[in-house]
Amino acid sequence: MEYALYGKTGLQVSRLGLGCMRFPQDETEAIHMVHYAIDQGINYLDSAYVYKDSEVITGKALKNGYRDKVYLATKSPIWNITKHEDFEKYLDEQLLRLGTDHIDVYLLHNLFPANWEKVQRYDGLTFLDNMIEKGKILHKAFSIHSTTAAFKEIVDSFDWEMAQIQLNILDEYQQVGIEGVRYAAQKGLATVIMEPLRGGNLLSNAPREVHALIDAYSQKRSLAAWCFRWLYNMPEVSLILSGTSNLDQLKDNLNIFAAAKPNIMSDEDQKLITKIREAFEAKNSIGCTGCQYCMPCPQGVSIPELFKLYNNYQLVKPHPIDQAFYQGTLLPSGHGADRCIACGLCTQHCPQGLKIPDLLEQVHGELNEDWQKNVQTLVRK
Repeated sequence: MEYALYGKTGLQVSRLGLGCMRFPQDETEAIHMVHYAIDQGINYLDSAYVYKDSEVITGKALKNGYRDKVYLATKSPIWNITKHEDFEKYLDEQLLRLGTDHIDVYLLHNLFPANWEKVQRYDGLTFLDNMIEKGKILHKAFSIHSTTAAFKEIVDSFDWEMAQIQLNILDEYQQVGIEGVRYAAQKGLATVIMEPLRGGNLLSNAPREVHALIDAYSQKRSLAAWCFRWLYNMPEVSLILSGTSNLDQLKDNLNIFAAAKPNIMSDEDQKLITKIREAFEAKNSIGCTGCQYCMPCPQGVSIPELFKLYNNYQLVKPHPIDQAFYQGTLLPSGHGADRCIACGLCTQHCPQGLKIPDLLEQVHGELNEDWQKNVQTLVRK
């Protein structure tokens, strides 16, 4: 196992972390999987209050000396907070669930605009500092599915030690993206990656053209290996989470991370990743090239961003994260497809001849559906 510096904290963490959202249904099997991961060198576990049974199972797995071998991360249920005192109330419940007297890395969970506003309203940042003084948490962090601009605002607002973001080969310029990773690194934050395979859907929905590219390449690796390699190649990335749901997946990931060093990819490797991404994007249901000729929209609609989001959603359905990002970030910020008044200015400038207002109506119809109905499927996948 390779290890990396965890931002400015001084911690040394395994490049592969075990995401505890998609445990096997059988508790004994889940505990065995956690023990196997730790025995093989993984020293970072990531859970959350809202992950069904995750904290309880993780707590059971960390008995008999295993707690001392890992850095434990979990997340505050911001959705449940209605007053300042709630922050510590839920933290205390999590400590009981996990069977520990402290959390090594405590995250404010998914700071999209509504949650970030709630954190500010109920003074969640002071809560973090107070809990460090009490010794209940050791390091303060946040996770986010939002825009790069929103991410930078949050990073600049507080003395954070870690940011957890979604990133994979399809999301290089989506959500926080590469720009956000580099920004966090400049600020001395550790960066933890979630959804490196989009819940496995990136693999299960790969076009045959992608597999043909991989098969023809001189270095023989699986698509999963290339996806992880692209991420751990970045020196700014501290750790990559993988939420394995069985022991075979975990063993495969451990093999992939056996030499997870930064700056290991050649120019030809990077070109392969670009071709893989293009093969995915060739299957896009909306033929937007991102040229920006349609912008700015007088109504504030983020047309290319919406089309890219929708195309990614179509490629790896069912995946509620895209819907949640649309409903939790783009709609409240006034950049959603619902603001389109079909004035037609964008259509006049589109070199692809796209009927943009009609497509925006389609985007809004699907991305505005109830995303929570897919959450349990994602958690157990």
